[in-house]
Amino acid sequence: MASDRKQTQLRLSPDVLANGKDAAKARGLDFNKYVERLIVEDTSGARAAGMEAAQRFIDQHGGFLDDLERQFDEPADDVHPGAAA
Repeated sequence: MASDRKQTQLRLSPDVLANGKDAAKARGLDFNKYVERLIVEDTSGARAAGMEAAQRFIDQHGGFLDDLERQFDEPADDVHPGAAA
């Protein structure tokens, strides 16, 4: 059975290759599929659409997220409510 896939060769620095393989593994993909997905997302506009959607979310809800982050960063006055002092 013949494949319509083409083979190519990349030359990457060891750090870039290692980071790419780690990123692929974290996504449950083999390295080839990861690189293919990056190219498809970049050339199809999917990546840009995702970034635009993320920016709209931040624009609409950024204040809430900032407040939530501040609340998490503040020390708790009573760490264990109801516990005897």
